[in-house]
Amino acid sequence: MSSASINPTIRRRRLGAKLRELREELGITAEDVAQRLLVSQSKISRLENGRRSISQRDVRDLCRVYEVTDEKLLDALMAMARESRQRGWWHAFGDVPYSVYIGLEADAVSMHTYESLFVPGMLQTREYAYAVVAGIQPEALPAQNEKRTDIRMKRQEIIRDQEKPLRLWAVLDEAVLHREVGGVQTMREQLEYLLEVSSWPHVTVQVLPYSVGAHPGMSGTFAILEFEDPDDATVVYLEGVTSDLYLEKEQDVRTYSTMYEHLRAQALHPDQTRELIDRIAKGFAG
Repeated sequence: MSSASINPTIRRRRLGAKLRELREELGITAEDVAQRLLVSQSKISRLENGRRSISQRDVRDLCRVYEVTDEKLLDALMAMARESRQRGWWHAFGDVPYSVYIGLEADAVSMHTYESLFVPGMLQTREYAYAVVAGIQPEALPAQNEKRTDIRMKRQEIIRDQEKPLRLWAVLDEAVLHREVGGVQTMREQLEYLLEVSSWPHVTVQVLPYSVGAHPGMSGTFAILEFEDPDDATVVYLEGVTSDLYLEKEQDVRTYSTMYEHLRAQALHPDQTRELIDRIAKGFAG
């Protein structure tokens, strides 16, 4: 496998899951392992959930604790550790605070997202994206906003992939269509682009109208990422201001999946959604 095709985020995640499996088979806790290796319990937890870079030395030390004697297994784990430390495309942009999410997104085969305030990043025009980025971080320098916008545009390549595009289902609160982000012209162009991409076979857009009233999405926006490899558990992503939350427990994923089903059921049909978007876009044009 070439280095260009290796996703370090996914490698860390798979390696961490295997190390957790080895620990649980031995019947010891993360705290036990931390005490034996003279490290913090949080380090062991972060290694296992793929949130921390893992070195070959870490793998060697853990495998000694877990009494791994199978040379083939040890070699495979060491190779995963080596690959997990390679650089993803996003590293070319410098320090990216949400690099873990980008890595997961890049390897996902489908995404179900709910947004209440703005068009999902995967469906934004450049002008709209810049206005969102600048609005969220008013103290950032223009160069920083440009970099974040460049990253957002680069991320969109996965829905334009000719061979295997990301399957995207987006439910938007109606407020998203009315909030004037970046000015009238930017909004008109954004809504026209939203109409275009919503006609793609792998993209579905639905709007949750004001008339629905209270609904499950009022608790906050979220995205559900699913992966092709059955060993990669579905992830629910919750974006925060200073930190993000990744939920992988089966019960958590089931709860958010059920919430999403309710949102889809309450939202307008995709055809009705396009009619509404078109009507609002013409309003901005007028």
